[in-house]
Amino acid sequence: MFTDMAGYSALSQRDDKLALELLEEHRRLLREIFPRFNGTEIKTIGDAFLIEFQSALEAAQCAIEIQRTLAKRNHDVTAERRIEVKIGIHIGDVVHRGGDVYGDGVNIASRIEPLAGAGGICVSMDVERQIRNALEARLEKLAPTELKNISVAMDLFRIVLPWEQRTKTEPAETSMSGRSFPASRLVWVGAIILVLVGGAWWFAHQLGKQVVSSSSVSTSGAAPAADQKSIAVLPFLNLSADKNDEYLSDGMTEELLNVLTKVKSLRVPGRSSSFAFKGKNEEDIFRKVGEQLHVNAVLEGSVRKAGDKLRITAQLINVADGFHLWSETYDGDMKDILAVQSDVAKRVVQALQVQLGVDEARALAKKPTENPEAHRLYLLGRYHFAKFTRAGWTNAIHYYEQALQVDPSFALAYCGLADTYGWAGGQIMAGREAWAKEMELAKKALALDPNLAEAHLAMGTALFSVLGPHASEKELDRAVELNPNLALAYDQYGWTFAEMGRFDEAIAAEKKALELDPLNTFLNTDLGFFLYWARRYEDATAQMRKTLELDPNNAFGHSVLGWCLIWKANKAEAIAEFQKATTLDDLPMYISSLGYAYAASGDRAKAEQIFHDLDQLAKQRYVSPANRASVYLGLGQKEKVLDWLEKAYEDRDPIFWWIDGDQLYDSVRNEPRFKALVQKIDRTKAESKK
Repeated sequence: MFTDMAGYSALSQRDDKLALELLEEHRRLLREIFPRFNGTEIKTIGDAFLIEFQSALEAAQCAIEIQRTLAKRNHDVTAERRIEVKIGIHIGDVVHRGGDVYGDGVNIASRIEPLAGAGGICVSMDVERQIRNALEARLEKLAPTELKNISVAMDLFRIVLPWEQRTKTEPAETSMSGRSFPASRLVWVGAIILVLVGGAWWFAHQLGKQVVSSSSVSTSGAAPAADQKSIAVLPFLNLSADKNDEYLSDGMTEELLNVLTKVKSLRVPGRSSSFAFKGKNEEDIFRKVGEQLHVNAVLEGSVRKAGDKLRITAQLINVADGFHLWSETYDGDMKDILAVQSDVAKRVVQALQVQLGVDEARALAKKPTENPEAHRLYLLGRYHFAKFTRAGWTNAIHYYEQALQVDPSFALAYCGLADTYGWAGGQIMAGREAWAKEMELAKKALALDPNLAEAHLAMGTALFSVLGPHASEKELDRAVELNPNLALAYDQYGWTFAEMGRFDEAIAAEKKALELDPLNTFLNTDLGFFLYWARRYEDATAQMRKTLELDPNNAFGHSVLGWCLIWKANKAEAIAEFQKATTLDDLPMYISSLGYAYAASGDRAKAEQIFHDLDQLAKQRYVSPANRASVYLGLGQKEKVLDWLEKAYEDRDPIFWWIDGDQLYDSVRNEPRFKALVQKIDRTKAESKK
């Protein structure tokens, strides 16, 4: 934003003392206003300011406040003591260097400012696109204007300030992005509502009537139809001064995703697919989101926290033409965040004209907790859990437990804690201990809310963990009946089917999960793992290479690829993949996989070093017996393999989910002690049919 005092040079020539007095007053007044809108003063050039903002809306709001303040100030002074400024605003890339900024963004803003006129505000079309549905003031389109040293004529807009009086010669209509509305305020508001409702009606009918299948698992991996009612929730921006408040913006995004997935006739891509676009703001971002996620609408926004005060903005955009279907700004306290989430979800559904059933309407209105502090801690738990690392799970457990101390009736927090123990089992604690906690927590979640899809998913996962796949499948059926958009439920179907040896169904379930969340590297990795279980190593290798293109820092992905390469007799590449996994995360299973590869390659010395590394690690934290068994398998020492596998069974290690089919255990598969272990596992699985 550029500001410039109108008539300052002429006043300086007439009365230098008065000019300096007004200049200092002008600087004091404006500098009081900039920080209120998160404006950063880059520099002062004589009677001009160059200011940088975090959003176009804040820049426009700041400009209006400047003109309002000066208009009030000028009301009771003589003409020669008036202070009037011209303001120009543009969005563009800038380069910070030596305390200054450079680039076309700066140049264009400086060229726009003179066109504003004394007491006026002129903005570029890029700014107008961002603020047109979020600003109370009207915008008038100016004639295409050639700017000095700018090669292309630009569309510019003037912000019509609320206190301006319309003259007799002023046109009776105001242009807003090419659409004309009556100037009378009441009629104008009515027209806006009609256009919004009409646009939403048209948009909804363009979306078509295809509905996501409720509980059936499709065998197709094809992308969902483009005409289905669908929306992507892009990661909300964290505009707080404290970057540690990012969990709030991420949490807002996740909560809106969770609420909107409860609308059965609306397809909502999952968290990972949405977060793949975090930090991306290129010009055609909405088109890219529409193409990659196969959605027709995008919800985006921002969260700003200052002390206990909160400002949340949200806007719904049609990806086909960038038309804003709805937007809103919410100001309140931290305690209001739950109400805002519920209201945004309702307004989005209304704008999309999605018909709600009684259960869905109730789900949208329902708050997961009435306690804002419990909700804040829950969001921190989700934030850390999503990292899928040892440190992430440890932190998630800490925050979920704190949330439940604040609100012991918070069902979703029990689900989150159960899921975390489910993943932590065999990794940071013995499976037997973790699965018991997971089951207890899932039961509490279900008791608190029997109609919560996530609670049935948590129970389905807990039953899978304790080798109860048949009972797990029933819980998952209920979860997708309640929420057919729950991608993680289809992912758990994959694990449950694979535990029963139904690999084709497991692969089909994972493809269904990926329809709902196509850019989720976790789900993509699981698909590769199920292909690996099915011994389809070529397909698994191709899937893992594709997954690692999405996320090269996916430790589990590198590990799965390494095992595929082992069975394709490419041990050198496998070692490289296992080594990469150990650099990305310090879970013992990655270290033991590397030990197996060393041993299978004939490098006994390095394999023995892995034993030493595991012994040292075990002095600090839990290391599963299954990790040592893996290295002994590579060395061909069957008795020691079986010794450690029996200890792993006592710990209920995760390897027993897939030990029936994994090629890793083929060398001991016919050993009586191994057969006895498999029989115990099969008996446990069979009991879950009852």
